[in-house]
Amino acid sequence: MLILLPPSEKKLETKAPTAAINVYIGVLYQALSWSTLSESAKKRAEKSIMIISAKYGAITPLTKIEYYKEKIDNKAMSPSIAKALDALNPKLIVDCRSSTYKTAWHAPNEKTVEIHVSTVVDGVRKVVTHMSKKTRGEIARMLLQSRSIPNSPEDLYAIVSEKYPCALTPATDKEPWILEVIAV
Repeated sequence: MLILLPPSEKKLETKAPTAAINVYIGVLYQALSWSTLSESAKKRAEKSIMIISAKYGAITPLTKIEYYKEKIDNKAMSPSIAKALDALNPKLIVDCRSSTYKTAWHAPNEKTVEIHVSTVVDGVRKVVTHMSKKTRGEIARMLLQSRSIPNSPEDLYAIVSEKYPCALTPATDKEPWILEVIAV
């Protein structure tokens, strides 16, 4: 399993290179709550999480980075990100990236599940933005702590549906799998 995360707009201003997981401090990373994960969950994260950074490309949680303010230049970053991610070849890709970062690398549709988050207001489903970051962080945390590692979209659905109402839409030639999660 590969979990793709975007960086956080909110960063800790560090004086020396610091593990990326400690530099990014936005809503998604607060929900992931790295410092409270067990050692085994952290080891799983180091093997399965890739953060798509505007400055550093595809990095792991423990990659040492410095504070930066750059916005991603997808055209310039795409080759290095593709090289790093294509080499991994996981069975399942859980894509938690925001739309800005999705164009930096196109994951294979047949084994990628994008996490879409919405809420229901007065019986109508509405897309949420800020809450979606929190929910994606919670899902990443849930996967790192799960007793089983999802190897298929259906496995992912089984794990996530234990906490969230959700629906799984199969991939097409043009689109990846979609796991529509209702934030509670």
